[in-house]
Amino acid sequence: MGQPGSALTKGDEAIPLLELTVDRLLARAVGERGNEIALIAPHQNIRWSYADLVLAADDLAGSLLALGVEKGDRVALCSPSRYEWIVTQFATARVGLILVCINPAYRAAELEFALNKTRSKVLIIAPRFKTSDYIEILRTLAPELDQQNSDKLDLQCLPHLRYVVKFGRERVSGMLNYEDLLRIPKSVEQVEAASKSLSPDDPINIQFTSGTTGLPKGATLSHRNIVNNAYFCARRMNFSSRDRLCIPVPLFHTFGMVMGVLACVSHSASMLLPSEGFDAGEVLRAVEAERCTALHGVPTMFIAEMDHPTFKQRDLSSLRTGIVAGAPCPVEMMKRLVSDMGLAEITIAYGMTETSPISFQTCIEDSLERRVATVGRVHPHVEVKAVDESGAIVKLDEHGEVCVRGYSVMLGYWDEPEKTADAVKDGWMHTGDLGVLDDAGYLQIVGRIKDMVIRGGENLFPREIEEYLFRHPAVADVQVFGVPDKKYGEELCAWIVRKPGCEPFEEEIRQFCQGQISHQKIPRYVRFVDAFPITASGKARKSEMRKAMIEELGLIEVS
Repeated sequence: MGQPGSALTKGDEAIPLLELTVDRLLARAVGERGNEIALIAPHQNIRWSYADLVLAADDLAGSLLALGVEKGDRVALCSPSRYEWIVTQFATARVGLILVCINPAYRAAELEFALNKTRSKVLIIAPRFKTSDYIEILRTLAPELDQQNSDKLDLQCLPHLRYVVKFGRERVSGMLNYEDLLRIPKSVEQVEAASKSLSPDDPINIQFTSGTTGLPKGATLSHRNIVNNAYFCARRMNFSSRDRLCIPVPLFHTFGMVMGVLACVSHSASMLLPSEGFDAGEVLRAVEAERCTALHGVPTMFIAEMDHPTFKQRDLSSLRTGIVAGAPCPVEMMKRLVSDMGLAEITIAYGMTETSPISFQTCIEDSLERRVATVGRVHPHVEVKAVDESGAIVKLDEHGEVCVRGYSVMLGYWDEPEKTADAVKDGWMHTGDLGVLDDAGYLQIVGRIKDMVIRGGENLFPREIEEYLFRHPAVADVQVFGVPDKKYGEELCAWIVRKPGCEPFEEEIRQFCQGQISHQKIPRYVRFVDAFPITASGKARKSEMRKAMIEELGLIEVS
C-alpha cells in the first residue's frame, strides 16, 4: 500500500507482468484452447476457433508485408465491429506494424488529420457505416483516386498513403478489396522473421483522444501496455476459458480492443460481437442465444438494454460479470444490473486511454456499496497518487488530481513531445480527474477538474448531484454541468432523459431536491431531452450541452 496518511497507493506485485507481445499472447491461447471458440460475429455468420483466428491473422499479416510495409509502419483501420477488425488487430501486431485506430464517426477533415499525423501507409476501411460513406469521404479528400490504380497511390492531400483496402465485393478505383489483398502471394518465413524481431516494449497501437481542448492527440501504446492491462482486467473479473464475453462497445477504443478482445485472449475465453454498432436488442438477443457469461458497456448502453421492450422476455441467467466504465455508474443503475440483469459480479473500472486504459477496478467480491461509491482499488504494478495544485500529495479522504505511474503509462503522444511532457511528469500521468483515496485503497472519482462547477466560490461536483437525481423514479439518465451566471459565476443545469411513460416537470425535479441536498446543489435549469450528445465510445459531451444552453438562454461567459 502507500505512505501512511497520504493519498498514495501501489498495486500488488506478487503476480509478475507478462513479458509477451500481442502475437505471443494469441499463440499462448491457441496452445491452450486451439479448437475452442474464440470469436463469434452473428451478423457476419462467423464462428471461429482460436486456430482459425491465428490462421486468418497470419494470412493478413503476410499480405500486408507483401505490399512492402515494414516494422514500425502505420496501418490505419476505420471500421465498425466486424471480424476483420479483430483479424487486423492481430495481423498488424504479428509483424510489428502500428495499428492506428480511427473513430468510425470521423468525417473528412478528421480522417485527413489522423492519416497525415501518423503518416499511415495503409488504410483499411469498411465501405460505410450508419451515415458515414467512407468511400465518398476518401473521394472528397482525394478526387484523383478514381484515376489511379490500387497498386501504389500518389495522393496530394494524403501524401503518405500508398494503399486503401476496403471490405466488400464492390470494385472501386484506387482501392484493393480485402479478399484480393489476401490472395497476394506471401512468405510464411517473412512473417515468422518479423515476429521474432518484436519486443514487448515496441509501439503497437495509436489511439486518438477526443480532442475536446484542441486537435486530437495520438496516445501511443506498447505490447507491454495493453497485454498486461487486458490480463489484469480479466483477472479482476475472475475470467477463465469457460467465459464468453459480449462486446457491444466499439473496437477502435481501448474498452473494446483491450478490455474486451485482449482480455478474452489473455484467459483463452470467447468473445462475441453482437452487431456492427450498438443495438440494445441485438445485445440481449446475442447474450441469450450464446449464453454469454460477461457483458461490457458504458452506463448509457446498460440503461438502453434494461429499458428495451424485449428485456423481460430474454433469458439472461448465464450472465455473471463484466465491466461498467467510461462514465460514472449511478447507484440505482448498479442495483438494477445486479437484481434485474443478474450481473452479481459486475465490476467498475476507471482509467484513460493514456494508461492502457485501466488503473482502478473493483473486484467481484466487493460489496455493492464499494462498487457504486468507488472505482475499486489500484491494479497490480500500478502506482497512484492524488495531488493538489502545487503537486503535493494530499491526505487520505481529501480531493486531489489523480496521477498514475507504472507499466501502463503510454509511450507518449505520437509526434508530440511537448504535449507528452505536459501530461507525463517524472513518469506520472496527470489524468485531470479529481479523486479521493481512502485508507483501504479505494478511489472515489468526484469529477473532472474541468467539469467542476464553481458557484459563488464553492466547488460543486456534478457527479454527486447526478447520483442524487438518479433516485427520482422518472429519471432514466441525467447529466449535470455548469453554465455562466452573472451573480454566482456559474449555475447548475441538469439534462434529463425520462423513463418511458413518465412525464415529470421541471419544478417537480427541484422539489425532489429540496431539503435533501444543499440548496446550492439544486440545478437552477432543468431540461428534458430524448438523448445526450455522446462520443462514439458512449461518453456524454457536456461541452455541447453547455453550448446549447448558453445559446438557448442567451447567457454570456463570465471571466
